[in-house]
Amino acid sequence: MIRTATPADVPVIHALIRELAEYEKAPHEAKATPEQLHEALFGDRPAAYAHLAEDDRTGAPVGFALWFLNFSTWRGVHGIYLEDLYVRPEARGAGHGRALLTELARICVERGYQRLEWSVLNWNAPSIAFYESLGARPQDEWTVYRLTDDALTALGERA
Repeated sequence: MIRTATPADVPVIHALIRELAEYEKAPHEAKATPEQLHEALFGDRPAAYAHLAEDDRTGAPVGFALWFLNFSTWRGVHGIYLEDLYVRPEARGAGHGRALLTELARICVERGYQRLEWSVLNWNAPSIAFYESLGARPQDEWTVYRLTDDALTALGERA
């Protein structure tokens, strides 16, 4: 079962994000607080959205997708950028990841969005195989760049 997250789900979303950070070998980089997540998802101006995957038998959350809208100047319409997709190891293989991506694809089709995009770590072979089994293809002609921390501050202070 897939459902839209509610404010009461913030603690479990936060816990799932922490689990994802551990899986990706970067727990020190996951600094978001539950308060920040609540504001981003449910504040006056939500900037992100989340869906939860629940165990069919118990209803317990076993995974999540957190996403936001992007915009393609070439296509002239919004798309979805999937920031995080995570299913707990014990629940993998039961269709939760597919169901989460199917729900995001449904939203794209329903709203006229023309892209559903995300990034995956190069070493994450199981996820890459899963995504490719759905028909997703890597966009390897692009390299992601990122400014954070001191470099971001230094550039921003030049303004």
